[in-house]
Amino acid sequence: MNTDTVVIADSCCDLPYEYIQKRNVPIIYYTYMLNGTEYIDDFGHTMPYEDFFAAMRKGAVPTTSQVNVHVFADMFEKYIKEGKSIIYLSFSSGLTGSFNNALMARNMLIEKYENADITIIDTLSASIGEGLLVYNAVEMLHNGASKQEIIDWVEQNKWRINHWFTVDNLVYLKRGGRVSGAKAFVANVMDIKPVLNIDNEGHLIPIYKAKGRKKAMRTLISRMEELAVNPEEQVVAINHGDALDDALWVADKVKEKFNVKDIIINSVGPVIGSHSGPGTLSLFFFAEKRFINEK
Repeated sequence: MNTDTVVIADSCCDLPYEYIQKRNVPIIYYTYMLNGTEYIDDFGHTMPYEDFFAAMRKGAVPTTSQVNVHVFADMFEKYIKEGKSIIYLSFSSGLTGSFNNALMARNMLIEKYENADITIIDTLSASIGEGLLVYNAVEMLHNGASKQEIIDWVEQNKWRINHWFTVDNLVYLKRGGRVSGAKAFVANVMDIKPVLNIDNEGHLIPIYKAKGRKKAMRTLISRMEELAVNPEEQVVAINHGDALDDALWVADKVKEKFNVKDIIINSVGPVIGSHSGPGTLSLFFFAEKRFINEK
């Protein structure tokens, strides 16, 4: 194991809590407000995922905020004092301003410590799309890879990570300004389920309109069938907004069709889930390139 370097992630990577504990991954925690109370987005530890999405189904409207500069500085400074080189893999700058706050913290600490070695990578990814990059970086570190080898791998492969997901109700994307109110109303009345991706700038982009939930779920599988490169060599990921049965259905189809190395299944965390809502279902894998715009 490379003990000279530390790979830091943030809670928007939505990896299973058990994995974060197993590999002792340092985490920058986002926070969210729910029913007037602030919570830490800590992988369902403080508030179980099911309770969070149950509150949303009852009408709660959670809100999220950026991570401030001082939170980043405190985390980075801890490892600078231990003499470690730092790699921080950030939630997409296309979806949050937190990435810029991390850069500000880095610049402050470089002025303060002449030996500070901090690399911040904008993954341009979200949820377990970001999480798969973190997972592979942490496993490389565990297996003795150098800091530069890890950086090179992430910078090359972040352009290959595919995020394909669908949502059960467009009202949550409407609140976040991703779709118009009129489109959301018509889609919900006609049972239209959008299938979205994340583009090369890290923004959410609607790609398909599927008639009904099952059609949307099958579209996720068909995207992997057409685009995935060497799936038998991949660990792929599925996450869901309190829709475990649907996630398991997708997982069974992935196993049946692709013989992948492993599948990570986890809930969408509260920060991502605040904007995508209950019923979100996502499939993440590596392809030749990151984004296919077929509209």
